[in-house]
Amino acid sequence: MFTVRSFLRKGSALAIMAVLALILTSCSSSSSSSVAASSKSNTSGKGPVIIGAVIDQTSYMKSFDDPALNAAEIWAKKINAAGGVDGRKIEFKVYNDQLKPALTRSDALKAVAAGAKILWVTCDVDLATPAVEVGLEHGLLTVSPCTSTNQMGPERFGSLGKLAFTFGNAPESDGAVLAQLLMQHGWKTATVVTDHSLSYFVSVCKYFTHDFTLMGGHVVSQLSFTAGDHTSGQVGTQAASLPSAATVLCTTTTPSLPTFVTAFRTAGNNKPIVGPWSIDGGFWEPKNPTISNNIWWSTFASVFGDDPNPQVRSLLAELQAKGEAPATGGFVTGPTALQGIVAAIKDTGGSLNGAKLAAAMQSFKNLPTLSGPVSFSAAFHSVVGRPYRIIEVTNGHPHFVELLSPGKYASER
Repeated sequence: MFTVRSFLRKGSALAIMAVLALILTSCSSSSSSSVAASSKSNTSGKGPVIIGAVIDQTSYMKSFDDPALNAAEIWAKKINAAGGVDGRKIEFKVYNDQLKPALTRSDALKAVAAGAKILWVTCDVDLATPAVEVGLEHGLLTVSPCTSTNQMGPERFGSLGKLAFTFGNAPESDGAVLAQLLMQHGWKTATVVTDHSLSYFVSVCKYFTHDFTLMGGHVVSQLSFTAGDHTSGQVGTQAASLPSAATVLCTTTTPSLPTFVTAFRTAGNNKPIVGPWSIDGGFWEPKNPTISNNIWWSTFASVFGDDPNPQVRSLLAELQAKGEAPATGGFVTGPTALQGIVAAIKDTGGSLNGAKLAAAMQSFKNLPTLSGPVSFSAAFHSVVGRPYRIIEVTNGHPHFVELLSPGKYASER
């Protein structure tokens, strides 16, 4: 499970600084604010669809939460300009919970008191739990745009969790698409390197290993480090010495990542290094183009101006023009979550009843969204099967390569 909170619990000052280094984009924050997606009044005679967003705009999750919300608010304005949802405007009421558990719960209660019928929470299930519990207790559809775990649902919250969904990918899907990528390129042997600082990384590498083996691939060796333990360089050198066609690296953009890559390349290995969306962005790459070369990852969207979807490119340009350029492709999960909410409202004839909306959402099968087709099921309240953007770094320059489906193994467990 991709939980930044569990990462920080490791107590490493380096790890904490590394996560903070992810925050490349900044937006103004407030202790608790109410921000409407459109200043226009509702003209249909019905009240607005109020979404209470209880997120972090101050601490280390703001680099995940803000881009998704910023993009969602732009998308909401487009919907409102076209008449809203069956004549009802979408309105976000935003609360900065600062990742403080008590404030997270009280902000969620404020959102409910302010009329929110849908709750929108931070992109980490541990940190979001106080708000999620409020949403579920009040019978509200509760969504996260980019949490990467199936625990945003019944798996963690029991029967009440039927109301909870994330529009992030399941780690099962993240592992499967990496296996597909290697097999597609004929890289049939792999070294697998797992960063044990987050259970999400462990899960992705586990599912990759399982699926890659089923597809006929062979794992030469399993190596590991823990971000902040100062061993990633040593592990990189060790991995470079192995006779694998590719190295799969499950980690994120802490200093351990460029340290590993530099050691791997310096040892003379120029073969592919492949990772999940947690290494997206390119900002972490060593400046030497011979080191930052033949690196691949999967993600939600390309932030390099070459995404295959013109709507994504247009939205990216709007965010950049506002000074809100996202660092990773995760920003599209905001509009995607909003598209899912709108589809559920329409499917239920305009209802805002949480149970009805959740039932509609769970029935999504290839719902068209900005990020690609979205499907849920009783077993998965996170997205499985959605095609990924594959990014390749060539001589220091990341670029979009293709759309790639994770295939059948994404949901067959």
